[in-house]
Amino acid sequence: MLLLDLTLPTPAENLALDEVLLERAEDSGGPCEVLRLWEAPAPFVVVGASSRVEQEVQEDACRRRNVPILRRASGGAAVLAGPGCLMYAVVLSFQLRPELRAIDRAHAFVLETLLAGLRPLAPLACREGTSDLAIEGRKFSGNSLRVKREHLLYHGTLLYDFNLALVGELLGKPPRQPPYRAGREHGSFVMNLPIERDALRAAVVRAWQAESVDADWPAAATARLAAEKYAVREWTHRHRGPGRHL
Repeated sequence: MLLLDLTLPTPAENLALDEVLLERAEDSGGPCEVLRLWEAPAPFVVVGASSRVEQEVQEDACRRRNVPILRRASGGAAVLAGPGCLMYAVVLSFQLRPELRAIDRAHAFVLETLLAGLRPLAPLACREGTSDLAIEGRKFSGNSLRVKREHLLYHGTLLYDFNLALVGELLGKPPRQPPYRAGREHGSFVMNLPIERDALRAAVVRAWQAESVDADWPAAATARLAAEKYAVREWTHRHRGPGRHL
């Protein structure tokens, strides 16, 4: 599996790169798998493909703090990215892993792979809900996926030194909550992994056995998609019903 450890200058470019990596894999003519790691230098909110911004985001608070709001191409609820939150994305091939065409198998495979890397450092970490990772009922990772014909993109957050107070300040209550949340507010629901960044990064890379550096990432396509889609207000503030973005 290829490894791309790359944070781009803007939130739009960082979101665009995940999608472009998926499209590159689709256009490759064969299996193309890559693990990407990145970490935003400043906070920004990311809503899911079918999210309503006005429901899931405290827009006034974001404006006061000058925190941008963007929309990703995968499903799930709004998340907050920024310093202390390691972001990962993995593109996986259905040709190599045909069982992942079943969405529940895809969630299980990715999350169990991550847990295999994390448990030596956080032995109580486990799966919760559809696509969360948690310790003793407190969430440190939220995840979502996007499916194409021959590959899928699975990406998410890994909180390790994040300003958790910002989560409650900038995000509203998600419209759908897993039972294990039990109605808790953000402050009593989310947590940071007790792992330093370098050790966390190494654990994720080791879990995916990502050994070859992706030196030829699609820079031009990323810049174009960021400008034409992710930086466009109409994309962020659109709303449509749920589709194949789970």
